[in-house]
Amino acid sequence: MDLNRWSGVIAEYRERLPVGPDTPIVTLLEGGTPLLEAPALSELVGRDVYLKLEGSNPTGSFKDRGMTLAVSKALEDGATAVACASTGNTSASAAAYAARAGIAAIVILPAGMVAGGKLAQAIVHGATIVPIDGSFDDALSLVLELTATHDAALVNSINPYRIDGQQTAAWEVMDVLGESPAVHALPVGNAGNITAYWKGYTAVEAAPQMWGFQAAGAAPIVHGAIVDDPETIATAIRIGNPASWDGATAARDASGGRIEVVTDEEILDTYRFLATAEGVFCEPASAAAVAGVLKHRDALPPGPVVCTLTGHGLKDPETAVTTGQLGEPVAPRLDAVLERLEL
Repeated sequence: MDLNRWSGVIAEYRERLPVGPDTPIVTLLEGGTPLLEAPALSELVGRDVYLKLEGSNPTGSFKDRGMTLAVSKALEDGATAVACASTGNTSASAAAYAARAGIAAIVILPAGMVAGGKLAQAIVHGATIVPIDGSFDDALSLVLELTATHDAALVNSINPYRIDGQQTAAWEVMDVLGESPAVHALPVGNAGNITAYWKGYTAVEAAPQMWGFQAAGAAPIVHGAIVDDPETIATAIRIGNPASWDGATAARDASGGRIEVVTDEEILDTYRFLATAEGVFCEPASAAAVAGVLKHRDALPPGPVVCTLTGHGLKDPETAVTTGQLGEPVAPRLDAVLERLEL
């Protein structure tokens, strides 16, 4: 019985990916995410804009595309554990795919800097989690040491299989649009995703301008210098020394694109706009891509624009709750409710 029409990114694009007949495929049926028309956003920028909803992946973020391949190849090589540093989404994905594969997951993360939804996922999937008193960059250095000296496979985006898997999103965009977008916009943190999309587009001879956006408090690529203490409400891109820095700048330069800054205020305004005007709830980092397109709309070339929303809003419920304004409870009477409603 064929229970699923979609069979995951490795099965869908096997001929383009580095797998062989004996590679054990570890999948949660990732990929195949919607490319959603965004009419309110399109009207604002004067272009047809589409949202690539990567929050529809099994663990709620784009990380699953690369993780299916990274964990499959780790299993093929005989690994009994995978390890990663994370600001949240990588840990959730690594833990889920390791659980699916029946191997251990080790996560090192900056204490107090990971959104609750993401941390909950890593915990419930059974990862061994080590919080450190340091940054993501410190955590990544430790994971590199760990995987170099112990039997655990590195599954951060330094692992080339992660990039290979993530490029499948570009192929999906091409399959749906039937053409290359004029611009593809993404948030930029560790910079693996913009690197992966560009690799995917060039593999099928497409060349959209790649637009990347960093948060103002965590913008090392824009400023050309490592940020020792990155800070932004968009925790997924709170990274001061991106592992794929060179890949991101290469994608920008080769595509004639840009990597720019958006402020936390611009991110939150766009986060709310997407939720209220487009009906799409994304995590704050995702909104950075759309905020950047809005900010630089006058520079858009003719043609369709695609914005990747990297993770679902439920990854970071604290932001929605703490930035919302519920007000104090009212008495359980209709007149009190009507007064609050100003009716």
